[in-house]
Amino acid sequence: MLLEGRIAIITGGCAGFGLESVQKFVEHGCKVVVADIQEADGKALEERFAGDVRFCLADVRKEKAMRDAVDLAVKHFGGLDIMYHNAGTVGSPAGVEEITVQEWNAAMEMLQTATMLAIQVAVEPMKACGKGSIILTSSGAGVSLGGSGPYAYTVAKSSVTMIGRYAALKLGKHGIRVNTIVPGAFKTALWEKHALGEGMVAADNFAKMQPLPIAGRPRYIADAALFLASDMGEFITGVVLPVDGGMTLHRNSYASIEG
Repeated sequence: MLLEGRIAIITGGCAGFGLESVQKFVEHGCKVVVADIQEADGKALEERFAGDVRFCLADVRKEKAMRDAVDLAVKHFGGLDIMYHNAGTVGSPAGVEEITVQEWNAAMEMLQTATMLAIQVAVEPMKACGKGSIILTSSGAGVSLGGSGPYAYTVAKSSVTMIGRYAALKLGKHGIRVNTIVPGAFKTALWEKHALGEGMVAADNFAKMQPLPIAGRPRYIADAALFLASDMGEFITGVVLPVDGGMTLHRNSYASIEG
């Protein structure tokens, strides 16, 4: 088991990539605090993985909520080795000319500020351990597919990669690694809120959107997170890792919902 004796916080762990990662981490011996706003689903995870998972009702945009999640990990399980910040939102679909300041700020708070907080609150307990792994979540839209996602979402997700690289540079001396996963197109709840999502879900074209002609599955993201969280990735930091079947190599395949 790759995470035997490790303790993790997974934000957004009640659905999608987060849920798949909770299952994967527990399977590999990890104790997990799930930080999410979906209380019923979180409590169900606690019952399903009794002894291995604790749920913390947390709005990841709020510093106190994130510190509460860390406190739960430290007090209940004994520390913090891994912070996998997966929680996010698509936000407003409004474009350059239409978006309001309120819509813009809401996206930045959820996608930028929450990322900053996830890193910040993890540092102290990881310093106490002498090392740690922080994993962030960007998007193909924010790396090389600009214009394929909503305006504010694309800008915010682009900034996540630089937040991760900056933090990796500054925290390396403490043995803390910071890496960013870049998902491509996956059939998740967030995708259904995408500007093109309704048509894509209906047509089920997810196997046609990238050079590798297979549909993205949440387990691919969970496997990447497991690798980065474990000792297999102990000499890797500051990396921006696409898990996208090659989508970020080929803009045109993404541009058309017809593949």
